[in-house]
Amino acid sequence: MAGLTDQVVLVTGCSSGIGRALAREFARSGHRTFASARRVAALSELEGDRLHGVELDVTSEASIDAALKTIVTETGRIDIVVNNAGFNVFGPLAEVPIERVRHLFDTNVVAPLALIQKVFPGMAARGSGRIVNIESVVGELPTPFAGAYCASKAALHMLSDVLRMEVAPFGIDVISVMPAAVRSNIAAAGSVGLERYAAADSRYRAVHRQIEQRAQASQVDPMDTDEFAARLVALVTRRSPPRVVRLGNGATVLTTLGRLPGPVLDRVMHRRFGLGRLGRTPA
Repeated sequence: MAGLTDQVVLVTGCSSGIGRALAREFARSGHRTFASARRVAALSELEGDRLHGVELDVTSEASIDAALKTIVTETGRIDIVVNNAGFNVFGPLAEVPIERVRHLFDTNVVAPLALIQKVFPGMAARGSGRIVNIESVVGELPTPFAGAYCASKAALHMLSDVLRMEVAPFGIDVISVMPAAVRSNIAAAGSVGLERYAAADSRYRAVHRQIEQRAQASQVDPMDTDEFAARLVALVTRRSPPRVVRLGNGATVLTTLGRLPGPVLDRVMHRRFGLGRLGRTPA
């Protein structure tokens, strides 16, 4: 089946990893692609006939407005938006710094919606458009020591489900993408500050090693980023795209795990993350 051609695409979070690979793949597939990041210097290698870098801080309305003005002035429209920018915060919910949680939700949930609201009028006026939200399999699978991230991706998934119904009358598609293990730097970035859970005053110091292992879980035998990008771009540019894409090593297993009865899943996670060690006051 023939796919969409000559689309104008905006991808957020392209300084590295999945976003960078997606931008390159959209351009390679013949689409006019704008790769964005907070620091435009990080995009110096992403320039070509159909690939351009644009500065965009997704948490800043002024930055969103400036980036969209640049793109629309040059192309006249935006056909596809890929909300990829985001980050992870690891640690037990009872002790994770609340300011990091606020920033996480601002970046992973509020920012995608802010960008969607900005591109919606143009898409609705043309009667076409495509919104691709990069979510996560853990939006459906609660895992200890990544609770804030799981919650942010669950929130984004619900926004996608509701948005899909609300914008369909205007000819706009919404695609939820749930990566599993895909090579990226999200684990390294999200591991900053984990030493706090090894400190004497943390009630989770007995499982500090398990917290570190959870932080690295997505980078154990991950799918190659370029393979992920090639497969995803082919799917989201179909004439009739899927509602949900689950892609990456372990996607099937993790999705199945997330559908276990609650008490069973609790026991599995309890054993996997050594939670039986907890419950005693640190000496």
